[in-house]
Amino acid sequence: MRAGELAAVRVRLEEFASEVFAPLVRRDQRAKGALYLRGLLLDGRRKSMQPMAERLGVDHQQLQQFMTSSTWPVDRVRARLAWRAVAAVRPQVWVVDDTGFPKDGRSSPGVARQYSGTLGKVGNCQIGVSVHAASDTASCPLSWRLFLPATWDGPEAEARRRACRIPDTEHHRPKWQLALDMLDELAATRLRPAVLVADTGYGANADFRHGLNERGLAWVLQVKGEMTAHSEEAVPHQPGYGGLGPRPLPRYRTRPASLREHVLAADRSQGRTVAWRKGSKAAMSSHFVLLRVRLAGRRPKPAADGTIPLSWLIAQWPEGESEPVKYWISNLPPDIPAKDLVRLTKARWRIEHDYRELKTALGLDHFEGRSFTGWHRHVTLVTAAHLFLTEQRRSPKAPARA
Repeated sequence: MRAGELAAVRVRLEEFASEVFAPLVRRDQRAKGALYLRGLLLDGRRKSMQPMAERLGVDHQQLQQFMTSSTWPVDRVRARLAWRAVAAVRPQVWVVDDTGFPKDGRSSPGVARQYSGTLGKVGNCQIGVSVHAASDTASCPLSWRLFLPATWDGPEAEARRRACRIPDTEHHRPKWQLALDMLDELAATRLRPAVLVADTGYGANADFRHGLNERGLAWVLQVKGEMTAHSEEAVPHQPGYGGLGPRPLPRYRTRPASLREHVLAADRSQGRTVAWRKGSKAAMSSHFVLLRVRLAGRRPKPAADGTIPLSWLIAQWPEGESEPVKYWISNLPPDIPAKDLVRLTKARWRIEHDYRELKTALGLDHFEGRSFTGWHRHVTLVTAAHLFLTEQRRSPKAPARA
C-alpha cells in the first residue's frame, strides 16, 4: 500500500492492531507490533527490518529488539489471528501446504539443501509448513511452523542451534507431524476444519491420514496413482483356526491394485464432466471418474470383521488423455454430490494467491534474522498484514489494493 492508502485506513488499522496485539502486556510492545505491521503494509522492495525502518523513519534496532529478544507470546497473537481469519474467510476447507524460503549460507534456522516446491528442485532453503483457511473467494494462513531437517539435530548441530536460539524442545519432526501439531493447537482454541485438503506430499503419507482419522477429521487428499486399494466388492476371508495360539485375523485374499489400475478398469466412459468453479472467462471443468475403494498399503484400519472402510477415489481424466492425470482420495460420506466432491478436490488453488501476496507484496521470505523465534514472529506478523488486507477487500466500505 502507498503511504496515502495506508493513511486512509489508519483508524481501521489501529483498531485491528489493538485487537490482535492485545495479548502483549506492555504498551511499548503493542506499539512496536503496530509499527512492524505498518512497515509490512507499506510499499517497498524489501520487507526486512532495516529497509522497513528507513521507510518508517525509525531506528531499525527497535524492530530488531521486538522481533528477536523481546518477550511476547506469539502463540496467543496467532490464536487471535486464526479466529479473526476464520470469521473473515468463512472457509469451506482448511489447506495444509508448505513453501520454500531460498537462503544463502548456513546460518538461518532450519536452512539445508532440501527439496523445495517453490524452487522446483533441491536447493539451499528453509521450509515453512502452513495451515490455511480457504473459500472460493478468499483465504488466509492460520498457523506456521518452521521445518527443522535432521541435520539440525545431534551434537554437530549444537553450535548452530545455540546461535539461532532454537529451544531444546524443538527437534526434527516430519512435515506431516508439524501439520498435525498445528491442527491440535487450533483445536485447543475450538477451531476445527469442515474438510481438510492437502497435496500428494501429505496425502500419500499413511501416518498423516491415520492422524486425521484419529482426530475425527474429514479430508480430501491428493495422492499418486501407484497407491493401492481393494475394490468396493472385495471382502475379507477368515482363515481356519487350528486350535493352537491366537486366532488368525481376517484378511483380504485378493491382491490390491493400484488406483490407476482401478480407474483404467472402470474406463473413462464411466465418468462424467464436472464444473467446480467459475474461471475468469468460463466455468472450470474436466472429466472425472469417481469410484469407491478400500485403501490398502500401510496402516489400514479394518473393522473387527476385517473389513476396510470404503473411501472415495477421484480421478481427473481429461479428454484426449490416455489415462488419468491426477488422483485424490477422501473419507467424505458416500452420498456427497459429485459436484461438491470435485469442488473440494480443487479447493487448494486458492492458497497460491496467499503465497504470491505473502511473498511478493508483504515480504514473507524477506526475514534476515537468525532467530528461530524471530522467524515465527515474522511470519505471524506477515499473516496479520495479509489478514488486514483480506478484511479490507471483503469490506465494501474500504477496498484495499493487493
